[in-house]
Amino acid sequence: MCRDRLYCGGMERVLSTRALNRATLERQLLLSRTDLSVVEVVEHLGGLQAQTPHTWYTGLWNRLRDFDPHEASALLEDRTLVRLALQRSTIHLVTARDALAMRPLLDPVTERMTRSTFVRRLDGVDLDELAEVGRKLAEERALTFAELGAALAARWPGNDAHALSQVVRWLVPLVQVPPRGLWGRGGPVAHTSAQAWLQLDEPPMTAAELVLRYLRAFGPASVKDAQTWSGLTRLAEVVEGLDLVRYRGEDGRVLYDLPGLESPPEDMPVPVRFMYDFDNAFIGHADRSRVITEEGVAVSAAFAKANVQWRLILVDGFTAGDWTVARAKGTTTLTIHQWRPFAARDLDAAVAEGERLLAFLAPRDRHEIVPAVGASRA
Repeated sequence: MCRDRLYCGGMERVLSTRALNRATLERQLLLSRTDLSVVEVVEHLGGLQAQTPHTWYTGLWNRLRDFDPHEASALLEDRTLVRLALQRSTIHLVTARDALAMRPLLDPVTERMTRSTFVRRLDGVDLDELAEVGRKLAEERALTFAELGAALAARWPGNDAHALSQVVRWLVPLVQVPPRGLWGRGGPVAHTSAQAWLQLDEPPMTAAELVLRYLRAFGPASVKDAQTWSGLTRLAEVVEGLDLVRYRGEDGRVLYDLPGLESPPEDMPVPVRFMYDFDNAFIGHADRSRVITEEGVAVSAAFAKANVQWRLILVDGFTAGDWTVARAKGTTTLTIHQWRPFAARDLDAAVAEGERLLAFLAPRDRHEIVPAVGASRA
């Protein structure tokens, strides 16, 4: 079987699921922790999904050697990093530059959802006027959506306050301001405009630039993968205009990648990783079999039914369990839920990594690690 060339008898080289796994883990900086800066890692990844205010810190801890969460927190405070709706209209942690460059390109994603869900609930509201009023209110004082909606409903009585605030979320790029998201601290989910908060001029990113950024962090990948990550449509014509390498997946899908990027060998050993709940390593592809096993799909479906977001454990690069933490009387307990009993060496590695995770999450607490068999019910 041809393994060393791109083409084998005129056909694209076929990449096994295991080869895609190793390539993805390397691009995601999960094979070994990096000495890059926090800003460099966030930009390389095209942002980290940050729906929750704090769990994304574990995503950075997984990727950065000697990661100090206070450094990332300070970058939020000084506005080098920011949290706002971008890919898939979900909250992402990105650099200020990427926030301003990506948002115009990704605006149709938020527009599509907002028009179908909220705009149709408004009556007699001019959208240009709503944007102007909403921006002014949010720039006078950072507001929660409840506060913003109430102020807008006073201007347009009879309209749903929540719908008004959500339409402004589309029309005016809004960022969540600290102390929300700061390490060890909390605060209201208050918003102001990205322009007022960042006070930068950054040209909009093109679709081609976004695809290249995606492939550098998630490739080799299909057009559908890129569309799933970004929320954009019609990227096939963008991909066809780029100078890319073509592969095939085991199922025959065409996969694209940047020229000159080498992937690690399929049999390369990989460390155990305790992944955070919204890590794009899981969410960033339409076909997630490169990291999520069939058992993982079933467990994840059960989590979704129970309205619980997964925190998965990777063993040999693939989903093999999940983890939970609980704190009581000064002790933080990490439970390692093995879907099937780990091999002894893998359990030892998981316990060792779990000890490091607890030292990161709860440095002042006593620590306890409990291996268990079966998926979490939390």
